[in-house]
Amino acid sequence: MQTIGERLEEARKRKGISIREAAEATKIRGDYLHKFESNQFDINLPEIYVRGFLRTYANYLKLPSEKIVADYNALGLGPERDSKSSRTLNREIYGRMELSVASAKEAAKEPPPEKSGVELSPTASESSPRNPATFIPRPAGLQLDTGLLLKFGGLIVSAVVVILLLIWGITALLNRSSEPAGTPPATLAAERQLIVVALDTVRVKLTQLSDGAMLFDGQMVRGESRSFPKRGTVRMQASALENVEIEMNGVRYPTRMRGSGAVDIQ
Repeated sequence: MQTIGERLEEARKRKGISIREAAEATKIRGDYLHKFESNQFDINLPEIYVRGFLRTYANYLKLPSEKIVADYNALGLGPERDSKSSRTLNREIYGRMELSVASAKEAAKEPPPEKSGVELSPTASESSPRNPATFIPRPAGLQLDTGLLLKFGGLIVSAVVVILLLIWGITALLNRSSEPAGTPPATLAAERQLIVVALDTVRVKLTQLSDGAMLFDGQMVRGESRSFPKRGTVRMQASALENVEIEMNGVRYPTRMRGSGAVDIQ
């Protein structure tokens, strides 16, 4: 008949699990597991710990845990020592041991959860004495995930860019709506200059048809030129149209007419 240690070792090797892997999964120190497989159960801990660790290890290896514990008790090591140590066992430590055992059972059945981006330091309730077999120290302070920080930083930058674009668009729209209707840009105003050039002495009259404003009414001598703002159609009347030329946008246009008359300049 196989001993407890032989059954534990055989089940572990059958699953292809090392002592180290088993210790990480059950949260039981590897040297304790090695002693269990060697049938050495005196690990300087109260018997309730020994039985709890045996039960946890057996559950992890899919062995009948109650049978393993019963065989251990049958060795005559458990009940006597347990009756002595249970009197002095601290209730708080006992409660945490049972919690550790239950957690180890769940760890054996389910895969470990993924780590979150932030790991908190131990709380005040954990500052009391810990289970010597299952305690794993944690670094103090906040542990931040660099990848998570980069994602948050990217989101913040994107939000700022969107807000700036919205502000710029609203400002441009308000500025455009505040401009007086019909006011031409500066560049267009420069292009809409009407220049009248006299080739000889002539009397000229310029009228803006949009509002009937009189731009000029007088005599021009040979070689004289006058510049006027052109807003819409301008009617030019001349005593001798052959003596007048029109210049717009740097190009000079003859009237191609003779004698007294009028022309509309679009």
